[in-house]
Amino acid sequence: MAPRAGRRERPPVPAAAEGFRRVWAALQDDWEQTVERARGLDHALLHERVDDEWSFIETLRHLLFVTDAWAARALLGREAPYHPLDLPPTGMRNPALTVDHDARPSLDEVLGLREERVALVRDVMAGLIDDDLDGRAVRVRGPGYPRAGAYPVRRCVQTLIGEEWHHRRFAERDLGVLAERQEGVPGTGVGADA
Repeated sequence: MAPRAGRRERPPVPAAAEGFRRVWAALQDDWEQTVERARGLDHALLHERVDDEWSFIETLRHLLFVTDAWAARALLGREAPYHPLDLPPTGMRNPALTVDHDARPSLDEVLGLREERVALVRDVMAGLIDDDLDGRAVRVRGPGYPRAGAYPVRRCVQTLIGEEWHHRRFAERDLGVLAERQEGVPGTGVGADA
């Protein structure tokens, strides 16, 4: 389980394009294990928050948003790539983002969208070359997130890696708590002795 306090671990920071490809593949392997762990829980628990953090499904919805923002919008130049199930950061209200903050999709529905996003990033990483990482910037246009402007390619791909890495750790931590709730461990909420 990932600690909440103490020394803060950091996501990998690859130096070259091949490193980004390897890290992305490893992260997706880790996510497969995390999703399998989530599938072992009651579906209703996947919508529950732990310590007022996003639920498991909200976390996956946020990663849809991250991919749409940093891969589709920034790196591929799509002006409005967002899906209604995307979940931007808490408090972000942007008229260009027509998302349903209160949606409660099924795990399978979100995973279907996530599969498309993972493939999109895999394609982006496959086409990445070292020269892209050495100072090349992409121009984002129009309203939305990230805001219009120039962004280094390295920043875009590192954001994708960092978000996936951090949110998987949070998900693993919270799935442990949810598993205890499902088992009725005292003091954890669901099924706990009153």
